[in-house]
Amino acid sequence: MTFADLFFLVGAGLLAGVVNALAGGGTLISFPALVALGYPSLTASVTNAVALWPGYLGGVLGYQAELRGQRRRATVLSLTAVLGAAVGSALLLLTPSRLFESLVPWLVAFASLALLAQPWLRRRFGGEAGGPTSKMVYAGVFLGGCYGAYFNGGMGVLLLTVLGMFLHDNLHRVNAVRAMLSLVISTVSVVAFSLFGPVQWQAVAVIAPASLAGGFLGTRLARLMPPAVLRGVVVTFGLGVAAALALH
Repeated sequence: MTFADLFFLVGAGLLAGVVNALAGGGTLISFPALVALGYPSLTASVTNAVALWPGYLGGVLGYQAELRGQRRRATVLSLTAVLGAAVGSALLLLTPSRLFESLVPWLVAFASLALLAQPWLRRRFGGEAGGPTSKMVYAGVFLGGCYGAYFNGGMGVLLLTVLGMFLHDNLHRVNAVRAMLSLVISTVSVVAFSLFGPVQWQAVAVIAPASLAGGFLGTRLARLMPPAVLRGVVVTFGLGVAAALALH
């Protein structure tokens, strides 16, 4: 690995960590960076999943204030996310990915538009604020876990859309739960890929610390944004992710 390659991967890891902490989608920065350096797609995918894990950890650590009082909610949803992530990891390692990859741009675009319509969707399907949480959130988190472990790109957008529809809370607190679930899903996939996938540990050693620093920075940027602005940023980025995937 040349110095230029090293610098390139550090920058990609830092930016991916920032984006993942804000809303998710950092994979669309670091995955193409690995492919650009000549790694095969599957190798780049599993290496990227392992390398970005510290960034998700940094995001959770940065959201400690927003996670206070949500331990039970985060724990129950995390168990659901583990099941989904286990299924998604198995799918990536055991099955062809062409069909699923063809659907990814549409899934991310749908999630982004759903997030834009989130206030209306929550009133229509989520019940009244202060009422019981809809059980539909568990189905959504399970599917988000499958998706996130399988491809990861846009996982945060999907999770934030699901949580925003069914959890009646401030968007920053909901985003903190999204960060926790992203970490859980990433952890399951990292274990699976480390044991059974073609991980390139040299690239992991470069990207991982950069993504951790980016995760801390991203949570601070997110906290400075009003909820409406944060929603707008996530929707805009999500549509950009969908377009990038469609053109990939």
